[in-house]
Amino acid sequence: MDLPKLAIAALGGTVSMQSLQSGEGVVPSVSGEALLNTVPELKTLAQLTVETLGLLPGASLDFEYLLNVLCWANFQINQGAAGVIIVQGTDTLEESATFFDHLWEHDEPLVLTGAMRSAAQAGADGPANLLDAGRVALAQSSRGRGAQVVIQGQIHRASAVRKVDAMALHAFASPVTGPAGLLMEGVVRYLQPPVARQVLPVPQNTNQTIALLEASLSADSLLLENVVALGYDGLVIAGFGAGHVSAHWANVIETITRHIPVIIATRTGGGSTARSTYGFEGSEIDLQRKGAVMAGFTCPRKARILLWLLVGCRQQEHLASYLDQTG
Repeated sequence: MDLPKLAIAALGGTVSMQSLQSGEGVVPSVSGEALLNTVPELKTLAQLTVETLGLLPGASLDFEYLLNVLCWANFQINQGAAGVIIVQGTDTLEESATFFDHLWEHDEPLVLTGAMRSAAQAGADGPANLLDAGRVALAQSSRGRGAQVVIQGQIHRASAVRKVDAMALHAFASPVTGPAGLLMEGVVRYLQPPVARQVLPVPQNTNQTIALLEASLSADSLLLENVVALGYDGLVIAGFGAGHVSAHWANVIETITRHIPVIIATRTGGGSTARSTYGFEGSEIDLQRKGAVMAGFTCPRKARILLWLLVGCRQQEHLASYLDQTG
């Protein structure tokens, strides 16, 4: 029996990094082909197509770049791939996964992975993560689950996963739901059923810009007051607690919502914004009355991605319903 086809795109990131000059730190320099050579077992599981689409740190990826990667991934599925793996930097892994999850229209799995240790470090985790990603991408039980992150033996839904530590090996978690699955003795085991997703059309517009501001104690409103004048097409605010801002910010937000959509998320890193608990000026009840939309469980960074996509395909009027589904 022929082995299934598996497509792997290497974008760069820590997994591809090594030092090219003593004392200068590590930089992306290891190709996808070279990375694959560190995982010989993967070649026994599938017919592999590997392409190095870039050698960028995760912080330098952008939406336009990811749309090109999406086109590549769609092509691979249309050519018969049973699944696709994207290897990239972990700095933006949760955001890339969210971006792809909103646009992935196939039942075939799309799996993202990376590494916390560079290719040159002792105990580099990249090869093990890539092997696990391959197992997940090839598993029948992974079909219909959209984009997922596979790292350190865990499988995370794109909508749930967050990077929760800057440098630790176990830097990723799904704080609200827990991991969607695990890899045990090389076997993919899901702990949660697939979640219904509503896939968005690929945006025709890519010039839209969405601002992200965080509320903080005694913060001035200079940037907030100029969001519309600066030409932004939407605004996400990482609010206090369950989605709150100061009374002064609330008044500015009321003016902004007359021009562009505004999402209020929580800056806490866990839990959901409230809907109907607090009634003071700047509370969630007040902000909704002023035209803002609450993000629910969707974190500020992921809310920004959703709003960018909705504005790009002219569906921002459906923002509240999408957040209800995803958050």
